[in-house]
Amino acid sequence: MRNTIKFICGLIFIGSITSCKKFLDVNQNPNQAVDANVPYRPIFTGALQSAAENQGGGPSILMRWMGYWGVPGDYAIDQSETSYNVPNTTSNAPWIGNYDILYDLYLAKTKALAVNDKVTAGCAMILSVRYFQDLVDMFGNVPYRDIFQSNKNPQPKYNKAQEIYADLFKVLDTAITYVNSPMNETQTAAFNKSDIATGGDIEKWNKLANTYRLRLCIRQSEVSGFNPSPEIAKIVANGGVLHAGESFDVNPGYADADNKQSPFYGNFAFTPLGNDASATTRANQYMVHILENSADTRLINYYRPLSGTTVIGVTYGANSSDNPTGSGSSKVGIGIAKSATQNAWIFPSFESMFLEAEAITRGWMPGNAKAAYEAAVIENYVWLNANQYGPPAEDAAWYMDESQNPDGGPISDFDNAGTTVASKAKFIAYQKYIALNGIDVLEAWFDLNRLHMIPDNGYISANPAKVSNTLPVRFPYPDIERRTNAANVAAEGTINIFTGKLFWQP
Repeated sequence: MRNTIKFICGLIFIGSITSCKKFLDVNQNPNQAVDANVPYRPIFTGALQSAAENQGGGPSILMRWMGYWGVPGDYAIDQSETSYNVPNTTSNAPWIGNYDILYDLYLAKTKALAVNDKVTAGCAMILSVRYFQDLVDMFGNVPYRDIFQSNKNPQPKYNKAQEIYADLFKVLDTAITYVNSPMNETQTAAFNKSDIATGGDIEKWNKLANTYRLRLCIRQSEVSGFNPSPEIAKIVANGGVLHAGESFDVNPGYADADNKQSPFYGNFAFTPLGNDASATTRANQYMVHILENSADTRLINYYRPLSGTTVIGVTYGANSSDNPTGSGSSKVGIGIAKSATQNAWIFPSFESMFLEAEAITRGWMPGNAKAAYEAAVIENYVWLNANQYGPPAEDAAWYMDESQNPDGGPISDFDNAGTTVASKAKFIAYQKYIALNGIDVLEAWFDLNRLHMIPDNGYISANPAKVSNTLPVRFPYPDIERRTNAANVAAEGTINIFTGKLFWQP
């Protein structure tokens, strides 16, 4: 991921508009467009693109922590990162990136409501739910209610994580009412043009809202006394969640040229000149073993083989002399880095389907849990185009039929998931962890903190200087926040990132 998520107002089909003032900017350029004179539709479009840039993979540090990626032997290991002795500066990028997107969405909503464009406002509100939830799940209590009132309150107080969750459900209620408001022909045409995610597909926006609502519910599965029924009823009544072929992604016109490549591909695959875009990003041998041990054909979709189907990974945290070099280890694969023009995902279809499978397993939603789980796995194979032995659906069916898998390895047949709800939920979450490789590491990390579904600790750093044998359960408050909002950070007290659990963590 880029260290700084830039808000791009100039998009190919809209025309050239200069960069907009960001939430955390400290300097003002008199020749630069500012909030007051930038139309809300380009802000909304830019927020969609920034969301996709932010979502493309998630924080790279987590990719390495969670056993997906590693650093080849050409480079010295980062002692702080691989020992989990995390400096506060580590958190700057995810904090700034999420709040920048949220500020753009806030501007788009506010400006749209000022001209009675409830549809654009509602879409902005739906997206904002995701990024506020991510902030809560990464940090705990965060600025929420007063965050964008910097002219009145430049040092906003922190709101309780559980209170923010409760309010996000209400935000979705209002947002869904807004997005289903009537539009005239002119408004419809303008909205369709600005919506680089769906081209004006209101049904899909409703399904994204439902998916985010389910995500909020699933995260609270281990909270004593939590009753998801009212929220699940709203999901069912509003058309359900994103399903097969309904990935929520954007494409403003990506091209294989400087500053125009699809963000994930441009960050982790190849430059327009064909050079390695990230020489420090290679396959993690832990995940390579998981895929190899189950003869999983997704192996060559998550990682690029060095030859034939041979994939070589690195050991995270090992001395550089003990790891293969960049030329001797595998880059990210063609399943996730397909081309410079690929769509940039915000929420993949299969991820939504895994959420639904767990909800059905828990008895929250109607349906057959095994069928829902298998549909999610199949959709992941289709999304990756994993077709080593046949069409993706056939490869997925083979993977889930343990009797046809002579190499054993992780149990992928739902019939072997155990008999309790807890064991089945962990089974689904573990399979989701495999499916999210390189795609949404935040969700995998949150699942680990919620269910501890990974059966061993092979993903833990090999660095003997590590300060813990478990991953942090949250990020520390970032250095930039400690410097600009010190009193409110201090009011949160001293938090141990290994034991300072969030309200939803058991």
